[in-house]
Amino acid sequence: MNELELKYGCNPNQKPSRIFMKDGSDLPVTVLNGKPGYINFLDAFNSWQLVKELKEATGLPAAASFKHVSPAGAAVGLPLSDVDRQIYFVEDDAELSPIACAYIRARGADRLCSYGDWAALSDVCDAATATYLKYEVSDGVIAPGFTDEALEILKTKKKGNYNIVQIDENYVPTEQECKDVFGVTFEQGHNFFEINEALLENVVTENKEIPDAAKIDLIVALITLKYTQSNSVVYVKNGQSIGVGAGQQSRIHCTRLAGDKADNWYIRQHPKVLGLQFVDGIRRPDRDNAIDVYTSDEYEDVLAEGAWQRTFKVKPEPLTREERKAWVATQSGVSVGSDAFFPFGDNVERARKSGVAYIAEPGGSIRDDNVIETCNKYGIAMAFTGMRLFHH
Repeated sequence: MNELELKYGCNPNQKPSRIFMKDGSDLPVTVLNGKPGYINFLDAFNSWQLVKELKEATGLPAAASFKHVSPAGAAVGLPLSDVDRQIYFVEDDAELSPIACAYIRARGADRLCSYGDWAALSDVCDAATATYLKYEVSDGVIAPGFTDEALEILKTKKKGNYNIVQIDENYVPTEQECKDVFGVTFEQGHNFFEINEALLENVVTENKEIPDAAKIDLIVALITLKYTQSNSVVYVKNGQSIGVGAGQQSRIHCTRLAGDKADNWYIRQHPKVLGLQFVDGIRRPDRDNAIDVYTSDEYEDVLAEGAWQRTFKVKPEPLTREERKAWVATQSGVSVGSDAFFPFGDNVERARKSGVAYIAEPGGSIRDDNVIETCNKYGIAMAFTGMRLFHH
């Protein structure tokens, strides 16, 4: 099939809409269920590239959770700890495959931003992954294949209209890519740049030690950045993004946004949050929203009389700003990637507050010496990759 008609473009008034191959060849995707839209396919193709490259670079199954052409989360398929299972709401006895672990981590990075996501899987979608997806609010999934059992499970979502897309994992795009903006055609070479461990060899700080686990985290960060709307900064720990700051005009705002998300991810592991007792039958989105409010300065909104009873079995003790700050201060071993150079040391100062110990960025600022000096102040190891990763 050479083309696929879509319901409409980015908005309902933008018709007609389609995807097609200019060279007359067949599309590299097959729609197995549902009717994906324009934005769905933008998310599908960007997220597929991310997970495909992440698996090639690390050798581990990879997954991403996309919203509005940027990842809310990305991860490789490392096993889940007991705490991971708690904060990602996985049953204790659930049997999880590596690809299921990858998606659970990707989805769990920022559950609010992942609401209504597009899921991408580097490997065949199995029943374990489909079962987890079944209960999440999601628009669709792209993968190189689906087991019969997984398809049967996913086809029950959204009253049978869940979008399921299979992609040819051997598809390679053309060397040149084009897009039209305001009736003008833009052309550039496709970004085939390979991100791997060799990019981390130029360590410019006094601390030269980047352990293997941190190297994986930095690769996760850099590949995630390659498919995140710029400017962008990504925080990563244990093979998963924990904070993505996308599409900001200021580098420090990227760093703050991603850092705040990383802090929120870690705060969800606070004993008071893990101890929350939700009412029976609470919907997942309601539970996620309640946690988000409870862990913010607006916690009174869910703890007020008449409000807490709708969410909790027992009224929780507040999690104060001081408690949150003290908890975040215990975070450590976090890695950060930036799609362009840090212009000032203030980015390192902010990253350090979220437990960052390793940084990868292109370098090339006229104030590189100040950025390096700030890293040295805190014993942070930083590699200059020499490669900008803008994506629009």
